[in-house]
Amino acid sequence: MAHYDLPLEELRAYAPTVREPADFDSFWQATIAESRGCGGEPILQAVDLPLPQVEAYDLTFPGFGGHPIKAWYSRPSGRDESLPVVVQFQGYGGGRGLAIEHTFWASAGFAHVMMDTRGQGSSWGGGGETPDPGASSAAVPGFMTRGILDRDEYYFRRVFTDAVRAVDAARSLPGVDASRTLVTGGSQGGGIALAAAGLVSDLVGAMIDVPFLCHYERALAVTDTDPFGEIRRYLAVHRAKADEVFDTLSYFDGVNLAKRTDAPALFSVGLMDQTCPPSTVFAAFNAYAGRPKDIAVYPYNGHEGGGPHQTKRQFSFAQDLVG
Repeated sequence: MAHYDLPLEELRAYAPTVREPADFDSFWQATIAESRGCGGEPILQAVDLPLPQVEAYDLTFPGFGGHPIKAWYSRPSGRDESLPVVVQFQGYGGGRGLAIEHTFWASAGFAHVMMDTRGQGSSWGGGGETPDPGASSAAVPGFMTRGILDRDEYYFRRVFTDAVRAVDAARSLPGVDASRTLVTGGSQGGGIALAAAGLVSDLVGAMIDVPFLCHYERALAVTDTDPFGEIRRYLAVHRAKADEVFDTLSYFDGVNLAKRTDAPALFSVGLMDQTCPPSTVFAAFNAYAGRPKDIAVYPYNGHEGGGPHQTKRQFSFAQDLVG
């Protein structure tokens, strides 16, 4: 592995023109309003956790189309006051796993919601429990090309809406201070967190690690690594569909969503990352409208980014924001 993308000084200034549909905002406003209009309330069920300092709950909340989405809700034991909440999203192919896997933020004094990603959870980790009943046309195995010829049918329309509804649900939970809500995730989870930050107002912060789902056309030009590789393989067969594909993806591009954020943010990037090329991460970071913003650069790391070093930075960042 080596530095294969732009030099760091060029990355810091990288602000590409990314295709953006004229009806981007109205599309997302209508999508979210429709799912919020389906109603439904979060459902909590206590679970046994062999950690006396953390209490956990199985959470089900209404997502896109009112579909039931699973999550974990955890918080420090013995704390009666309303706490700031971190809503977290998972990496590609993973699910919510087991409740015991997601106790860091509760141990650190925060409430925490870990969202399951619909249809995923069988590639690695502790599993997922949320089906994806959405429609799909012909697609490459994986999730990147499900419904890719139609913005209304595209897989990530459902996932990004689930993320917005996860924030809605988190803000309504007992023991949560809705005014102190943060989002976080890495890789696909970072891309989903970025989407949530662009689609939800009044977040107190966003922690976006090595984000996926940004600047698709650049990504396909510089890396063949999955999951972006799924799109390349689709286009290798459907040779005349490139404009339709990239038009659909423009509604879900992290660069366009970054322009619509208002929360402070902490990003991270690995300069040897061949899964999410550094230029795609910097394209989103440089477009990010919320302030203040910062990006941790790991010159000799790939898609793992900063690992536990970044977790320490996130904790300090979150603590500073919530007081």
